[in-house]
Amino acid sequence: MTFSPGRQGSGTASVGGPFTLTTQEGKPLSDTDLKGSPFLVFFGFTHCPDICPTKLFEISEALRAAGDGDKAKKLKALFITVDPERDTPEAMKSYLGSFNSRIVGLSGDRAAIDAVIKTYRAYAKKVPLKDGDYTMDHTALVYLMGKDGSFVGAFNIEQTPAQAAAEWLRHS
Repeated sequence: MTFSPGRQGSGTASVGGPFTLTTQEGKPLSDTDLKGSPFLVFFGFTHCPDICPTKLFEISEALRAAGDGDKAKKLKALFITVDPERDTPEAMKSYLGSFNSRIVGLSGDRAAIDAVIKTYRAYAKKVPLKDGDYTMDHTALVYLMGKDGSFVGAFNIEQTPAQAAAEWLRHS
């Protein structure tokens, strides 16, 4: 048995990739539409009791702290549902009305959502509740994607809004 080293990897994680989903406005949005500015990706659902609204508030605060300069106006954050059965574009629009308007809610059919979850190496699972309802376990990571759509790393949204905005803008 011999060992032949294969091609060396680049050392970057394979996270993210092509997708086309539907915005809360009912319009298609693809990964290529986002090229040119760094963007955040957060997976969640509108019936989430605490993690999702907290993260969306923190992202809203970072967007507010970024201001409205030319670079800041291009910043977007994606809130991709892990619960497309309940999170229709209309439900996403209503829910996201409480947060910064640069947060784009994305939904789609189950297959499209599952494909994006897999592409981002995220996790989501339906968990039945005793009353017949359900909740969703899911990845609570905020992904920072570069202006070319490549994965930069996990975004620390728990820093001060000014620090988060500065970090995000540094990738512009």
